Amino acid sequence: MKKNDKKPIVAGGVDEYIATCPQDIRNNLEKVRAAIRDVAPGATETVSYFEIPGYSYNGYDYNGMFAWFSYKQPFIRLHVRPPVIEDHATELKDYKTTASIISFPAHDEIPTALIKVMTNASLAVMKNNSN
Repeated sequence: MKKNDKKPIVAGGVDEYIATCPQDIRNNLEKVRAAIRDVAPGATETVSYFEIPGYSYNGYDYNGMFAWFSYKQPFIRLHVRPPVIEDHATELKDYKTTASIISFPAHDEIPTALIKVMTNASLAVMKNNSN
């Protein structure tokens, strides 16, 4: 999908996504969800973009999508916009990362403060790209 292509954002579906995941990691998924919502309380919550829970604000590139989370055994993953991970390499040195995904062991304590920092950084990248 190109940067300016629009795929409709349909609110909802996150409860259903979490319900499809193993029972023993749902609480940690809810912690990730809550951390993102704390940072972006007015964001639209959807699974309509990449078929994983994501968050958006209207009026920005990529349909305003700035953060996502997913479960892929054995990790709960936070997806953010590049270059967030590169810019926070020191803070993320203990985690498996790609250019846009941070992987947290699904059964470990979820670092909600770190998730909030990464979500804020991803929001800033999105907002700066629109200027």
